[in-house]
Amino acid sequence: MTAVTDQDHTEHADHTDHADHAASEDEQAGNAVPVEDVSEAVSEEAETEAAEAAEATEGEAVDAVALEEPEPEPDEPANSGHACVEDDEASSGRPDWDDGLIARRVTEATAAEHVAVVETRAHSPQTAAPLAYDGPLRSRLDALRELIGLSRTRLDSRTLAEAGRVLDEAAARRRLSGQHTVVAIAGATGSGKSQLFNSLAGVPISETGVRRPTTAAPIACSWSDGAASLIERLGIPPRLRRRPLQSAEAEAQLRGLVLIDLPDHDSAAVQHREQVDRILALVDAVVWVVDPEKYADAVLHERYLRPMAGHAEVMFVVLNQIDRLPGEATDQVLDDLRRLLDEDGIALGEYGEPGATVLALSALTGDGVGELREALGQFVAERGAPARRIAADVDAAAWRLRPVYATGRRTGLSEEARDEFAARLADAVGATAAGEAAERAWLRNANRACGTPWLRLWRWYQDRLESPTGRLPLRSQADEEATARQRVEHAVRTVADRASAGLPAAWAQAVREAAVRGSQGLPEALDELAARAGLPPGKPPRPGWWPGAVLAQASMTILQVVGGLWLVGQIIGFMSPNLGVPVLLMVVGIIGGPLVEWSCRMAARGPARRYGVDAERRLREAAAGCGRARVLDPVAAELLRYREVREQYGRVVGVGVT
Repeated sequence: MTAVTDQDHTEHADHTDHADHAASEDEQAGNAVPVEDVSEAVSEEAETEAAEAAEATEGEAVDAVALEEPEPEPDEPANSGHACVEDDEASSGRPDWDDGLIARRVTEATAAEHVAVVETRAHSPQTAAPLAYDGPLRSRLDALRELIGLSRTRLDSRTLAEAGRVLDEAAARRRLSGQHTVVAIAGATGSGKSQLFNSLAGVPISETGVRRPTTAAPIACSWSDGAASLIERLGIPPRLRRRPLQSAEAEAQLRGLVLIDLPDHDSAAVQHREQVDRILALVDAVVWVVDPEKYADAVLHERYLRPMAGHAEVMFVVLNQIDRLPGEATDQVLDDLRRLLDEDGIALGEYGEPGATVLALSALTGDGVGELREALGQFVAERGAPARRIAADVDAAAWRLRPVYATGRRTGLSEEARDEFAARLADAVGATAAGEAAERAWLRNANRACGTPWLRLWRWYQDRLESPTGRLPLRSQADEEATARQRVEHAVRTVADRASAGLPAAWAQAVREAAVRGSQGLPEALDELAARAGLPPGKPPRPGWWPGAVLAQASMTILQVVGGLWLVGQIIGFMSPNLGVPVLLMVVGIIGGPLVEWSCRMAARGPARRYGVDAERRLREAAAGCGRARVLDPVAAELLRYREVREQYGRVVGVGVT
């Protein structure tokens, strides 16, 4: 069958008028004219006019066409649209349909059958307005985009692939027509989906038959202009784009509908199944066609219906071939189908509730097709299917991402865990030992300043004579460093485990890695801090009473010396004998010196303790600050990032997430 050009459109319309006129005259005469006679008259008249046109010049032919057709408006194309017309850009200089659709190919019998009912009409070029999402959906898409951006460095690309695809498809669909709704007809082999497709279109567009698979490639049928970009997005070539039977009632009812006939989803050809999966991810709604034999097929329910349970609002489930069911069997099969859909988690749109529409019909007899056409017309007229489909895709993507964002317990690093980490670092750096050493140093300095000179001299002499044999062996510096490093590593592991408890696996791993990175070089840094923040250089500070104690101890020593010299002078006869006074002076000096030393030691315990505690506090604060900067802050940054992505995930889902 050759393509019909724009000039053929005019001649065809003219032939139609002649045929109608001839038929009406014969009817007025009381004679019924068969369809064959009308077709022969049309063909003979076409041959006569073709011969006359061959004798005329090209310019005269063009003028004749211009005279026969009414002059179009400036904004309207000169060509009229037909139900069975193909685009021929080589003849007309541009497509007949502004959306790039070409007319379906039909047989001569079909053309003869519908030639008398097709009316020519002019089509004006239309620019369909792009799709507009409402505020909540835009907010969810923005949150999903920000969620992916925050997660790229923490999650692998495969985990985020589906969410990224949803964003890309949402952006692509938003740029296209919002006046059209793309609905795919899907089903298993032999379910009658192509027959239903033809029944809705009003003409045999898609091939039907007993050969399996019958539909090898998706076919598009549009009820209005402006859908070319939508069909191109599906990858359907112009040769597979069709127009339905032109009817004012059908166009008013299904205006904006773009119907897609898909190959069998259970086809033996792999490429057919791949086309079905690809297009199902792009269309706005799906009409699932099942038959009484395969409506419970596991492939349909497990591979398609169950995973698409969240898309119930953009889903039709049609039980076809009810003409094969006797009596009340249709209601029984329909009830069982509803039961299976409910088990799949698909909400059914009954009693005014949102959900899938379930219908029963026979595409062969036409029973129930009008109800489906009415439901589709109302569905398309709402113009909400594209947004509902995108919202359902966002829900599905969010549900797949739930294990990597949501958790059932409270997460974070408590103050108790922070204090425990600081205490472990302080133990590793020896803060307690440093405080005790500072206290001993203060007491030792007090003893040196306030003790009796004879006792200090004796202690010095004992230290010089004491042998090192029998002392406890001191640990080497290498052993101490190894022990300190082990304590630091244990502290880091403990705080990392406490911080990552309850987090999803990916974020828990990120927290542990941040802690490990921060622990590198931490023992060395703590050693440097211990050297700087340990005992201050020089002697410990002295309290206010210290000079008085030193003076008292010096006085006791002077009394002992004076008393002794006095006694020596009496012995050698240098002084007059008088034992009372020198002995008293010596006794006072001998008893008063140790008494002053003991008093100073008692009085020095408080300042010495405070001095040791202060030294320990400084070292603990230095160790805690180093651990906070190197370990806790990176861990807290990871936890903060997780809280941010969890909040974004909550915006994507539309509810709060714990």
